[in-house]
Amino acid sequence: MIVVYGWRSPAVDLSIPFHPHPLPPSLEQWQDPTDSGDYFDQIAPPRFGHLVWSSFPVRVYIESPTDPGAENWRDLVLDAVMDWNPYLPIEVIEDSDRAEIQIFRRRPPLQPGNLRASSAEARYQLFKAITGKDSYILGHRFTIWLSPTQSGKYITAATRHEFGHALGIWGHSPMETDVMYYSQVREPPPISPRDVNTLRRIYEQPTQLGWLNVRAQEPE
Repeated sequence: MIVVYGWRSPAVDLSIPFHPHPLPPSLEQWQDPTDSGDYFDQIAPPRFGHLVWSSFPVRVYIESPTDPGAENWRDLVLDAVMDWNPYLPIEVIEDSDRAEIQIFRRRPPLQPGNLRASSAEARYQLFKAITGKDSYILGHRFTIWLSPTQSGKYITAATRHEFGHALGIWGHSPMETDVMYYSQVREPPPISPRDVNTLRRIYEQPTQLGWLNVRAQEPE
């Protein structure tokens, strides 16, 4: 198994093709009644392609903290996660080892060369899921950290935002009316049509994630 954190973008694996996956029905059927556009031009995918999920529902684990002051934390996080469910199917599970996205009430770990801690962060890991002799599928997992210093509506806002990254929006919106706006705002917005339009365009793009390496498909 190879594991690479999201702040490092590994070289493209030439044995894996770049292809788009079929759109999940919820995104395929999405219609924007406001015709408000998107911010797809702000998305910068890693070299191996967009961070899309190809198997649904996406399994999510949410920590159940017991420390003082965390009584409503899980409920707030769960509500924010499920705000994305109409657009991509999500299943919340209790087994963290089986989860594709894990969410913890902890301060994000420091990155090498950056001594300033953030209040919320999402990072991915790549791995090769072995399917047979010399064959594998390139997969990924996400971890989201939410600082214990956040409270109330800012927990909800941070969760929505970081979960948007984990669903594949690897970039930020320049408009503060979008969940994926690059900075925290006083009155956090709900998921906007622009957020969903951007998500749909991302899921239409080619990627290496979720595909079998080519050599495994070649006849002997």
